[in-house]
Amino acid sequence: MGPATAKKDLFWANLVHISFEMWWDRELPPDAERKYYEAKPYLRVDDALWNDILAKMRAAGMNMIVLDLGNGVQYRSHPEIALKNAWSTGRLREELAKCRELGLEPIPKLNFSACHDFWLHPYDRMLSTPTYYTVCAELIAEVIELFDTPAFFHLGMDEETAGNQRLLRYSVVRQYDLWWHDLNLLIDAAQDGGSRPWVWSDYLWEHPEDFFANMPASVLQSNWYYNDDFEPEDLMVKAYAQLEEHGYDQVPTASNFAGQTQNLQRTVEHCTQVIGPDRLFGFMQTPWRPTQEEFRNIHMDAIAQAGKARAWYESTRR
Repeated sequence: MGPATAKKDLFWANLVHISFEMWWDRELPPDAERKYYEAKPYLRVDDALWNDILAKMRAAGMNMIVLDLGNGVQYRSHPEIALKNAWSTGRLREELAKCRELGLEPIPKLNFSACHDFWLHPYDRMLSTPTYYTVCAELIAEVIELFDTPAFFHLGMDEETAGNQRLLRYSVVRQYDLWWHDLNLLIDAAQDGGSRPWVWSDYLWEHPEDFFANMPASVLQSNWYYNDDFEPEDLMVKAYAQLEEHGYDQVPTASNFAGQTQNLQRTVEHCTQVIGPDRLFGFMQTPWRPTQEEFRNIHMDAIAQAGKARAWYESTRR
């Protein structure tokens, strides 16, 4: 397949965390790698950096911001999960308006993977129960209302494996029909509110037959591969072409979280070759850091890389 042609405006999205309480459910040793992944009971959003991220995204030509909300908002339906100093719903609406004024379409994300749902506590220990289903549906409905019915709703659902939870105090893995049952309830909740569901695609890597037999075509897919050495034969890279072969719409995702400098550029180069223009919805950058001053450089670098990648893409379409 030749390069995709620009039949529509692509998403040039950046993932920004309001809550970062979705990895380690315990305190790590002082010298632990990625200690910033441990849970904290308070909001980790510095206003100055947040505002600078928005301004730099606009300057870089980005047009979408995916907000990983978690428990960083004082939801009316479930105020009991909120972090200390979590944004009020009024503050969230103000910030959404600010994003839109800057040309950045805000899209909500709540990650319901058992590997990344510590933000739901105490309900993270009630998976697949009637209470859990009710809480998830109520949160999705409220967020859709707060975002004035966003076009998309990212549900997460990545890395729900035993290996990815080996360092957690509490590990749960839904398997077989239960994983699909719960995913479909989340999908239905998003669609019932008028938003198109969006998920990470890594379940495909180990379960291709199961994935293609059960994943609804209506769900927007974000496969991800985070290495600068972009190997076409890598299982994770091949997933882009597999999703295309089966007719799924995609937003390929890259990162600079470990110092990568070329990952997004090479993702754009590869995916414009293997994904048809009608199914390529855009690209997403993911710095995977709290929105705090100590991580300013990686946030700014993530956006700068996105700007360069977009400029390259636009230059190939002239």
